[in-house]
Amino acid sequence: MSLTFFTPGPAQLYPTFEKHLQTFVSEQLGSISHRSQQYRDLHKFTVDQVRTLLNVPDSHAILFLGSASEAWERILFSCVELESFHLVNGSFSKKFYDYSVGLCKYAHSQEKPMGEGFSASEIVVPEYAELICTTHNETSSGVQMPVSEIHKLKQKYPDKLIAVDIVSSAPYPDLDFNLIDTAFFSVQKAFGLPAGLGVWIVNEKCLRKSEEIKKQYSIGAHNDLPTLWKNAQNNETPATPNVMGIYLLGKIAEDFNKIGVKNIRKETEQKADLLYKFIESTNGFTSFVKDKKYRSQTVIVTNTEQPSADIIKAIKAKGMVIGSGYGQFKSSQLRIANFPATSLEQVQSLIQELKAL
Repeated sequence: MSLTFFTPGPAQLYPTFEKHLQTFVSEQLGSISHRSQQYRDLHKFTVDQVRTLLNVPDSHAILFLGSASEAWERILFSCVELESFHLVNGSFSKKFYDYSVGLCKYAHSQEKPMGEGFSASEIVVPEYAELICTTHNETSSGVQMPVSEIHKLKQKYPDKLIAVDIVSSAPYPDLDFNLIDTAFFSVQKAFGLPAGLGVWIVNEKCLRKSEEIKKQYSIGAHNDLPTLWKNAQNNETPATPNVMGIYLLGKIAEDFNKIGVKNIRKETEQKADLLYKFIESTNGFTSFVKDKKYRSQTVIVTNTEQPSADIIKAIKAKGMVIGSGYGQFKSSQLRIANFPATSLEQVQSLIQELKAL
């Protein structure tokens, strides 16, 4: 039985993935040199498609890493000499903070319970913090920080760098990269690809900061920002990259561009609206995120009266896979991914099966 995955990552593969994979294999792209013109053309194609999709200006480089978790370390090495500041309201925003502590930075945090969101007006950034670390979509709890609040936060503290985790939401958030210094995502969620590739969007301010820090402190020996940036100018990477992942990302981003990112965002909101209406109107389900302003459009989290494992098992028997709650909420919540790979019709089918339980 073929399954449809509504899991928050790894997630459902995008419908055109298999076709693009077959092309990659048939054209023997897995054997080309990463210093060849053929690779440079492939690299440039992907960068150009992602740049168009996310409206990234030329002032920002688009770099390739092994994962979004690696981006946490690269950003902290490159943008923080001494002090970072983190908005923490879930497990993944907490891990960003933990990475800073692990790198012996002085990490400040402003925290809220899981399920609650931040507005710019209530955030107080310490005077000497160099970097503000935000999470647009907290995968563990289904909380989304409105893009407008992220922009306001940068405008409130224009002299500080700001980083945005868009791991489980890109390409949904319409970020203004004239305000955002750096952002990052991985491909196994909304881009409908297998895991193994992280994408780091970063501007010249971060580059200059890393060059200054490097004069006194380590900014890492592998994939440091100045080296990544220098190689990217020639459509290359410092070390042999994940050529397959980069190629497939370019083709999926091209598919998204043909659909139009505005249309993808609109359909994402339509599907999310259906899921939240079901949760709010069905006995045994309640939204974990109480304030609608902060409800994620891409990872919908519901409390369940019966054990979530029982619901997951019953739904899998119908050919669909949904995610359990995260951490302490594993047995009492469901997380339903709402990514472009699943259609409006598939979401409607899921809702029908949940209603029938």
